[in-house]
Formats: sequence, structure tokens, C-alpha cells
Amino acid sequence: MKVYSDIIALQEYISLMKSEGKTIGFVPTMGALHYGHISLVSSAMSQCDITIVSIFVNPTQFNNADDLLKYPRTLEADVELLSTINCDAVFAPSVEEMYPKNRDSIQLDLGNLANLMEGQFRPGHFDGVVDVVSRLFEIVKPTKAFFGLKDFQQVSVITFMTKKLNLPIEIIACPTLREDSGLAMSSRNMRLSELGKKDALHIYRSLSLAKELASNFSPTEVKEKVITYFKEGSLELEYLEIVNPTTLESLNSEWINGATACIVAYCGDVRLIDNLKLID
Repeated sequence: MKVYSDIIALQEYISLMKSEGKTIGFVPTMGALHYGHISLVSSAMSQCDITIVSIFVNPTQFNNADDLLKYPRTLEADVELLSTINCDAVFAPSVEEMYPKNRDSIQLDLGNLANLMEGQFRPGHFDGVVDVVSRLFEIVKPTKAFFGLKDFQQVSVITFMTKKLNLPIEIIACPTLREDSGLAMSSRNMRLSELGKKDALHIYRSLSLAKELASNFSPTEVKEKVITYFKEGSLELEYLEIVNPTTLESLNSEWINGATACIVAYCGDVRLIDNLKLID
């Protein structure tokens, strides 16, 4: 497996692979890899000739400096893990390599996608996401890019961005991988104590309750009942929304296919995000 920190060297490798007619699968990550990431890499490997994984903790998408500081960084272990599954290449650039002084940040009007849910609670977050992903796409120029649906709103934003910028890249959204307990796999789980991991299960139990209630109650009623249930646990709820899967606007009286419950809660000082489709 090849490991690159230099853009020019990476692009030389990609150009060589493309000259041989090979397709490029790309998995952007912020490292601290877990088996949810590995499932994305496996999907890329099954659909493309060459798979590249980027590992870059992007400072521009953190609106909380303390969160950026505490974000786990495990590059050596990440590279070792990827080597065991025969990933083709890793791109692990510095901040200076990614954001040279003469580069202009991309400006893209995301409309309501940037104002709802995460956009409301993390101002500027999606500006950072768009900037880093567009930059990575510019560097790698993949055939397909793979993202996990645990970050449901992020997938919507990246899909919108790709279409808006007319990029010839297919966005592949992959299902959330969960622990046997139901806890969504996340790099942030590394910061949870064993007790914290047990407490965090209340998130998935709440989403499962929402799915159970959806057949008998309106979206508004389900939301109210689930919030009441959630408050019985020890976590701090930031928000729970039941949304249209395309526009991300909240559903009130009527259900639609693909209606999804999105939740964010704090377990101590660790912010956890999850979602579940309620109507198939």
C-alpha cells in the first residue's frame, strides 16, 4: 500500500492508474478509523479498480476549537489497519498542503441544506465540509466517492455540491454500521468510557422507538413521544428531527417514503450523531 502526503506524488500515481484504464474509488475520512470506515473502503474496493483513502482532520469544519483539539488522531494505526485489507493508497496531507496560502475557498450557496439541523447548531460547518471535499475531489478526481449515511445531512450536502459543480463523480451512500449493541460506529466513540458506551445506547433505542411508533402516529406526535422518552436517560439531547430525506425539512402531519429521524446528543462532552429511516 502506498502512503502519500504530497499532492503531486499522489496525482502522478493516479494519472498512471487512469492511463491504464483503471477506475478510482475514493473514501475521504478524518482518520481514527473503525469498521464503519472499513465497510466504506470494502465497498470502494468491490466497485472500483483502485481505492484511495484520505486521512485529514479538517480544521475548517470545526466550529468548536476544543472539539478539534480533542478529535482523535491515530494515523499510524489507521495506515496499519488499511494495509491489512489491501487498500491501494492513503493520502494523509498536512493542513499546509491542503490549504496553500494562494488558494481561494469555494463559495457555494447550499440553501436550506446548510441552515437545518447541523447547520443551525454548527454555523459554518458545511462551508468547511464543502471546501475540504471539493478540494479533495479536485486532487483525486475519483470515479466514485463513498460516504456513510451516519452523517445523513453531510451526504445530502455533498450530493448537492457534486451536482451543482457539475463534477463527473458518482456519490455512493453506504449504510450505517453498528456495534452488536446498536451503537452507531463513530470515531468519537473512542472518547467514551465503558459506562458512556452503555449510556449512548439510549440514542439507538430512541430511534428504534420512533420507527415503532411511526405506523400509528404523525411525525409531530412521534417526535414528541420520543423526546419524552429520551429525557428519561442520562444524555443531553441537542435535537431530534423527523425529516424529508431529500429536502431535510421537518415532517409534521404527513409521512413520506424515506422519512428519517435524525438525532444529536451529548454523552458527557462527546457529541454523538445518528439517524434511522422510519418509513421504507
